[in-house]
Amino acid sequence: MATLKDIAERAGVSLATVSRVLNYDNTLSVSDETRKKVIEIAQQLNYKSMRQRSSRPQPERTKIGLVYWYSQEQELADPYYMSIRLGVEKESFERKIDLIKMFKNADYQMNDWVEGLDGIIAVGKYSEADIEQFKSMSGNIVLVDYSPSENYDSIVVDFRKAMIQMLEYLIDLGHEQIGFIGGREFVRSDLPLKDERETTFYEFLKLKDRYIPEFVWTGNFTSEDGYRLMSDALNKPKHPSAFVVANDSMAIGALRALHEAGVKVPEEISLVSFNDIATSRFLQPSLTTVKVHTEFMGEAAVELLMEQIESKRTISKKVVVPFEIEIRESSGPVTGNNLASL
Repeated sequence: MATLKDIAERAGVSLATVSRVLNYDNTLSVSDETRKKVIEIAQQLNYKSMRQRSSRPQPERTKIGLVYWYSQEQELADPYYMSIRLGVEKESFERKIDLIKMFKNADYQMNDWVEGLDGIIAVGKYSEADIEQFKSMSGNIVLVDYSPSENYDSIVVDFRKAMIQMLEYLIDLGHEQIGFIGGREFVRSDLPLKDERETTFYEFLKLKDRYIPEFVWTGNFTSEDGYRLMSDALNKPKHPSAFVVANDSMAIGALRALHEAGVKVPEEISLVSFNDIATSRFLQPSLTTVKVHTEFMGEAAVELLMEQIESKRTISKKVVVPFEIEIRESSGPVTGNNLASL
């Protein structure tokens, strides 16, 4: 039977670190990657705590499936969904729920784990065909970060409201020429999803007669594309005085492109973003961003699913998680040094 020592040796960390990770100690200062590694090794070794090893008969545990939008490689590149997953795992652990995970691109239709599920939490964006497949596994479903209709329980962030507040903030600073760097997501290879941030950016500025199509760049939601798209923007003869970037991972790449080009932030160009991942406050300059409570989204998904299972209700619920704008060093008022030109 696997022990804490076995896990520590495989993960290359101390026994104390393993114990604190598996007990979801929020005061422990380790990287998300280390925490993820310890949890996954414990699951691979089928580790059981002393309480779980007790010979006394245990009541039948609730069993839920976690269907995961990102692949493991994509998760490491963008911590947004990792944090949601960790919230699901933490709440499941505390409620003594058996959690079965499946990452995107795996063949969930052929896996044995779909048998006997009490419910499913689907994190990310899925087609109607995907959701119908989930319904065949369990009648209890919660969607996280996606709400395609009012027929399903969901946990979402009001990105429309957040974008409006961010644009109003930049306009109040005197920015009239604002650019957007965003990404594209697909439920299938040929079916793009509408990004509420980009849509709101267009609608809000269009109404104010400030939308400039040449100031919009889109790619993938990665640091690499943030760097590439900002480099492309800086090679144009006209520049906005501020950029809204769709997520912090892209903003990290965009900041590097600005630094390499010798552009001062925020004196020459202001930069704002979304998500408030752990590294955003430690960048130079620190990143002004919309704080999304991702771990709470995961915890709330488990709570909502259990309420759905236990109540047997038939009316769906949509939980909108609040956000805050964290004002930091990457944004500032328009000055004579701004690069914007028309």
